Amino acid sequence: MATETSLKESRAGDLAAGLDALESPVIVEQRPWWRDAWHSVWPVLAALAAIVAVWQIAYVLELKPSYALPSPADTWSAFVSSVSDGTAGRAVSLSLQRAAVGFSMSVVLGVAIGIALAASSLLRRAFGPIITGLQTLPSVAWVPAAIIWFQLTNQAIYAVILLGAVPSIVNGLLAGTDQIPPLYLRVGQVLGARGWTRIRYVLLPAALPGFLGGLKQGWAFAWRSLMAAELITYSAKLGIGLGQVLDIGRETSDMPLVVAAISLIFLVGIAVELLVFAPIERHVLRARGLTGRVSTS
Repeated sequence: MATETSLKESRAGDLAAGLDALESPVIVEQRPWWRDAWHSVWPVLAALAAIVAVWQIAYVLELKPSYALPSPADTWSAFVSSVSDGTAGRAVSLSLQRAAVGFSMSVVLGVAIGIALAASSLLRRAFGPIITGLQTLPSVAWVPAAIIWFQLTNQAIYAVILLGAVPSIVNGLLAGTDQIPPLYLRVGQVLGARGWTRIRYVLLPAALPGFLGGLKQGWAFAWRSLMAAELITYSAKLGIGLGQVLDIGRETSDMPLVVAAISLIFLVGIAVELLVFAPIERHVLRARGLTGRVSTS
């Protein structure tokens, strides 16, 4: 009997301790920024090192002729040469400027369309499949039409970026709104949130974590669309972006330059992901208690 009473008291004590732990403040430990940066960067560096090692092995084994598959050393020489004469810097700067402008316009337009579709089930049923169909359409397919519409101008390039990125951003916002718990919407309704107030203070904040994925995908589509447009809309008056550098390498059969340009396009994409989107995503998730190391002390 005494043992049974002692067991009950022990369970009651464990329950009380558990309830006390639930009531204690939850503290998310903040790591130094450089540790977060290194935690994100070192796996990428290791993967790149592995890719270069496989590339070197393929070159040594002569799986392709040297004019078709240059060595990492030859590609590095072409890269250093393009950096030394300023070609790489100017190309990256111009492409990033175009990408930033085009992506910003895509976000504004995509959010406006996404909000309209999320607020109206009729509009979503009518235009939702069209938006998805546009997302599956290769961006390069818009280049001939954009050239006819806007000639060989920056407007043609921005048109290709918009047509490539906006559908992804719209679908990302719709996916984020679909993941909103119904309780949030009911609470907003009870509190009197209607129209723009409901969108501003309920829909958009609640959809933000899921919408970030749509923004990242929209950036990927914008970057790919830009490269497709630059590769085809070559003109001296447009300047030389990364896509134009790639086309110059093709025309001159300079395979090290081609691989160096591809590598730059690849590295810029990784850099934007690590330096822009990853910190924003970590900040949003930590602010909502969805990630991070938790302690109760």
